[in-house]
Amino acid sequence: MKISGLSQACENNKGPILAELTQIFAQTQRVLEIGSGTGQHALHFAAHLPHLLWQTSDLAYNHALIKQVIGTAEGDNILPPLALDLGQSWPLAQVDGIFTANTLHIVSEELVRAFFHGVKQHLSQGGNLCIYGPFNYNGAYTSDSNARFDTSLRQRDPLSGLRDQQWVVDLAEAAGLELAADIAMPANNRLLHFIRR
Repeated sequence: MKISGLSQACENNKGPILAELTQIFAQTQRVLEIGSGTGQHALHFAAHLPHLLWQTSDLAYNHALIKQVIGTAEGDNILPPLALDLGQSWPLAQVDGIFTANTLHIVSEELVRAFFHGVKQHLSQGGNLCIYGPFNYNGAYTSDSNARFDTSLRQRDPLSGLRDQQWVVDLAEAAGLELAADIAMPANNRLLHFIRR
């Protein structure tokens, strides 16, 4: 069955991301994915990390596609999406892992702050947070393609845009998290790994 609306970017980056998550989430039991989007990451990661329970989430209008995609899963360690809005209370208890990909640059700075407030409330002590996507460093783009991408984001929504890595780290530290690794990924992306102190 062919599913429409899938992301080629997800197909391209799921392998490199999984290679890192396999180590980071080796002892993790339950992961909350913020902004599951098409559900492709959830399907791939849950299949290759059978020891953990993968909880999808997104705004309600994305749920139909997520359910369709994860409905093809062969395992039983992936859960239907929660309706999760960063600006509201998160509808779940604590988890020991949180993952999000390509979200912080498509929401407002206010919602990025709300994201870390939610992480502080719901990530257990010693838990792992992984954030994948493009970032600026010292207020500068790391590539011409990231600069063009940022311009397109801000034209679509002036409140969105690439975030500076240090600002994200500062927000994380204020939420009780410590940066464990800043990993270079393909296509000028990064994977920021934090641990809850």
